[in-house]
Amino acid sequence: MIQVVEKLAADVGTVKACDALDFSRASFYRGLDSQSNHRHNVPEKKRAVPPLTLTPQEKQAVLHQLHSPRFIDSAPREVYASLLDEGNYLCSVRTMYRILEVNDELHERRRQVQRPHYKKPELLATCPNQVWSWDITKLKGPAKWTYFYLYVIMDIFSRYVVGWMVAHRELSALAKILIEETCQKQNIPKKQLTIHADRGSSMTSKPVAFLMADLGITKTHNRPYVSNDNPYSESQFKTMKYNSMFPGTFGSIEDARTFCKPFFNWYNNDHHHTGIALLTPEQVHYGKSDDILINRKAVLAEAYQKHSNRFKGKIPKPDSLPLAAWINKPKGEEECKIPL
Repeated sequence: MIQVVEKLAADVGTVKACDALDFSRASFYRGLDSQSNHRHNVPEKKRAVPPLTLTPQEKQAVLHQLHSPRFIDSAPREVYASLLDEGNYLCSVRTMYRILEVNDELHERRRQVQRPHYKKPELLATCPNQVWSWDITKLKGPAKWTYFYLYVIMDIFSRYVVGWMVAHRELSALAKILIEETCQKQNIPKKQLTIHADRGSSMTSKPVAFLMADLGITKTHNRPYVSNDNPYSESQFKTMKYNSMFPGTFGSIEDARTFCKPFFNWYNNDHHHTGIALLTPEQVHYGKSDDILINRKAVLAEAYQKHSNRFKGKIPKPDSLPLAAWINKPKGEEECKIPL
């Protein structure tokens, strides 16, 4: 059929021939392709090399320049301009990029600064006075660009603020005094305590480091620009600054201290913290939590006996106190709580 259509098409054209014989043009063309085996036997024309193409020797010369110690970390445009100023033209910038691409070298050529690797701190506290977290925050003063500096040290297991101070400036000498006095107040023996902080100048200063070494304290720091490595201090500062009584600005350093004293008294003794089973930091820090949780359990059991229908048949229990507090808890580590 294809031959008949082909003969008729020579006289009237392919479209009219296919219409006259009611034969699909697509089938006709497919048939021609399958029968024209002679096309596959015809050698393909050799592709002509463009006359402007660099020779292999010229390409190698370009690559040699790009690999030279002088230009090893320079971009092709820099290489092109430098050679051109010296009266040496090898090829265009685009050709340099093509040569690099062919040799699988199309990537960042500049030597990168190798940043030190900071290990993620993983700290565990299973009782008070094992791990402290400390930080410094600014309190706005009476005039623009004036601040007072609030130093706060807290225990991550109990959330108890063990020490605080408001000063005119951030100084390592002041931090040293606060840490030393707080350790004495809490009767911290050597090789028991770890103190964690960010990488501020006071935290990483030599006076503070020497003091901790003398007291047998292990010090750890955040990774740079990772505030989540110090979550307990950050959370405490947020609680303070979002407090309805927080004034926003302070007229003097005495005003700041006047605010902080009752605030930290409330935070330690009256604030029921959700992270420690709605206990106060003072109750957990000084070992009063067991009696309080037992009493809560009894109160809830009594309420269940009086109105069991309100609890849908399930005896209510108070929240349990976590057995541990972590900074960056490892994956797979299950959270344990003290059973009631």
